Amino acid sequence: MTHVNNRLFDEFAKLMNDAAGVAQGVRGEAENMFRAQIERLIGDMDLVTRDEFDAVKAMAIAARDENDALKARLDALEGKKAEEG
Repeated sequence: MTHVNNRLFDEFAKLMNDAAGVAQGVRGEAENMFRAQIERLIGDMDLVTRDEFDAVKAMAIAARDENDALKARLDALEGKKAEEG
């Protein structure tokens, strides 16, 4: 009887081991499918890359600096005109 119980426990342990392996495989497949779906959604959103964002940010900073310089120059010219007039 003990031999039968040990064999039963061995078979049960083997079954649980196999079930854990299957569950891990299903989890991996689910993660891959989820990742692929997210990548497809992001691809469809027409988002900019980090490099494009950084380039536009640098252009905006340069434009703001140029605008500030032109404003200061205009203010100086208007100040001269007010002194002369």
